[in-house]
Amino acid sequence: MVKEIERAGIPVVHICTVVPISLTVGANRIVPAIAIPHPLGNPALEAKDEKSLRRKLVEKCLKALTKEVSEQTVFED
Repeated sequence: MVKEIERAGIPVVHICTVVPISLTVGANRIVPAIAIPHPLGNPALEAKDEKSLRRKLVEKCLKALTKEVSEQTVFED
């Protein structure tokens, strides 16, 4: 689905817990998630710390959307 949306001219960021799978399916912009059971957060953290963690992930994704890519790119930082 990511590739089809990209073909329509809409940039997409694929948030994933297992980067090799995203590379296999052909996602162009890949942002590693937190962990398999909780990809977008960490319920063991206090609420304010988890909110900060999630904010950083969203900011990383927004930054990835602004980058032109010509090949598959994993945005680690």
